[in-house]
Amino acid sequence: MNAQPSFSDSLNSFIADWKNKPGNLIMILHKVQEEFGYISKEAAQEVSIRTGIPLANVYGTMSFYHFFKTEKPGKHKICICLGTACYLKGSQDILDESRSLLGLTEGQVTGADGEFSVEPVRCIGCCGLAPVLSVNGIVHGKLKREDMTKIIADCRTQEQKMPD
Repeated sequence: MNAQPSFSDSLNSFIADWKNKPGNLIMILHKVQEEFGYISKEAAQEVSIRTGIPLANVYGTMSFYHFFKTEKPGKHKICICLGTACYLKGSQDILDESRSLLGLTEGQVTGADGEFSVEPVRCIGCCGLAPVLSVNGIVHGKLKREDMTKIIADCRTQEQKMPD
């Protein structure tokens, strides 16, 4: 087991306030993920210890709700919409191309270098621009598979621009 995670004073206080309240686990896990960007094995174990909730229940909750991430996100977070409008206009091809360009295997979210995360999402809310993705919160629309080379290159140089 790795070292115990270093929870901030704010997170420690939050856990102390919530540990005996109904519905506490989801609230605490949201706060842990807010602080670290994901929930590591060590953080899950620490939540279990501090709340007295069995580790199996902590993991069960984390795996049931897709919002909870167990892998540290990359520096550049690419969220590709697979909602109906985007999917029908080719977003699966964009997802596949992104994974290919970054060397990610099926199910792998973050590359070994920690630079990029690629995650399918259900809707970004820009259906009129389908297919869309967001990179670090910046939306790119009306994409084609070949646009991914430029988007990734722009991330590498910190110049995120809408593709033509």
